[in-house]
Amino acid sequence: MRSVAAVFMWLVTTLLLAVTLPVLWAQQNLVDRSGYTALTQRAATNPDLQSAAAVELTTQVGRLSAGADAAVVGRIAKMYTAGPSFPGQFAQANDFAHRWLFTDGVGSALDAQGRWVIDFAPLLSDAAFAQTLRDYNIAVPTSIPIPLTDNAPAGLRPGSLRVIGMWAPWVAWGLVALCAASALLTLMAAHNRGKSLVGLGVSAVLVGAAGWAAIELAQRPLLTALDNTAGNIRTIADVMVATGESSMHQWLNVTMTVGGGLVIVGVLVSLLAGLARHHSAR
Repeated sequence: MRSVAAVFMWLVTTLLLAVTLPVLWAQQNLVDRSGYTALTQRAATNPDLQSAAAVELTTQVGRLSAGADAAVVGRIAKMYTAGPSFPGQFAQANDFAHRWLFTDGVGSALDAQGRWVIDFAPLLSDAAFAQTLRDYNIAVPTSIPIPLTDNAPAGLRPGSLRVIGMWAPWVAWGLVALCAASALLTLMAAHNRGKSLVGLGVSAVLVGAAGWAAIELAQRPLLTALDNTAGNIRTIADVMVATGESSMHQWLNVTMTVGGGLVIVGVLVSLLAGLARHHSAR
């Protein structure tokens, strides 16, 4: 009976871990504003994103002043996006998009069509553009909303994820507590602690491997979603998605590494327990 309970708790722990890991990652890297801006800041170190952002900045300056020399502005934009200040300011620009979704639509009036946008004004406000903007007598607006998609789904509207933003931390950490408690109960229900540790390690390895497979399966829906973007914004979106996938891969790798470690520890515990029983029997 005790073995049945241990197997049942192992299954519950495995399922809980499979749910907890992606939920916790999403909370830390997407729902949490500081985590999301940190993710976009890492994405901004990618040369492809930097090049696309430089072209988009050049385009926006051209829209502000038809007399601006695109070649001159383009050179300045490339130096700026390759410089040390760009990643932080790109993250600041994305902070607007995050607030747009996860609050009451703060700043949504900046786009009359209610589209999901990145505010490029912080980027053009950098000192790198100051002299050029003065030369062309350009005053940077308080906001320059660049749509991430022109055909956002009905559910993607200002403040549409506000409820998720409120409850995600509680759900994520509640799942962590449940997963930890389930793992502890699995150990308590097992006759052999070593085998139980091996089982928990296998759970972690299985969940990590399943996560890798799930990310691969999600590639096509993601590409379909990105079809609503084009040009420079598509490149920027591609890099940001790839950065998110890389982050999730790291979490999965850590999970599998910890799982492998638990398997090794479990085997050692079983061997030591067997040696102890053999010694006492003598």
